[in-house]
Amino acid sequence: MFYPGMRIKELRIKRGLSQENLAKKLGMNRVNISHYERGVITKIPSDVLAKLADIFGVSTDYLLGKTDDPSPSNNSDWDSKLPELTEKDEKDIAKDLQRIMDSLESQEGLMYDGEPMDEETKELIKISLENSMRLAKRIAKKKFTPKKYRK
Repeated sequence: MFYPGMRIKELRIKRGLSQENLAKKLGMNRVNISHYERGVITKIPSDVLAKLADIFGVSTDYLLGKTDDPSPSNNSDWDSKLPELTEKDEKDIAKDLQRIMDSLESQEGLMYDGEPMDEETKELIKISLENSMRLAKRIAKKKFTPKKYRK
């Protein structure tokens, strides 16, 4: 049976750290590290897992046994794998965004508790919609573009 403490112990020993040293880096008691490593505590708090992943230079998924790839996940990496938007895509997004904003304003959709929203709130909604539309367009391009046309 796998438990995260197995990987913690393995990584700690590889790095030449004692339980005491690791505990100091985490700001906790050595006994906690011992309990993690022996499987006495198998549910490690997420903030502790994140700190451990940083200390060891691995992903939290690796510590949890969800993957055998120890390389840390790079959240910005997924973004670089999506296709870029063309000028036509940008124009389509701008046109659709304007249509949505006009529709919301004409139907009193931009109200909260019967009161109209201020200009700053409207701008924040517009920015959020635009970012969502851009991401959706890029994901759709990746998903629906035939392989022979992908770069």
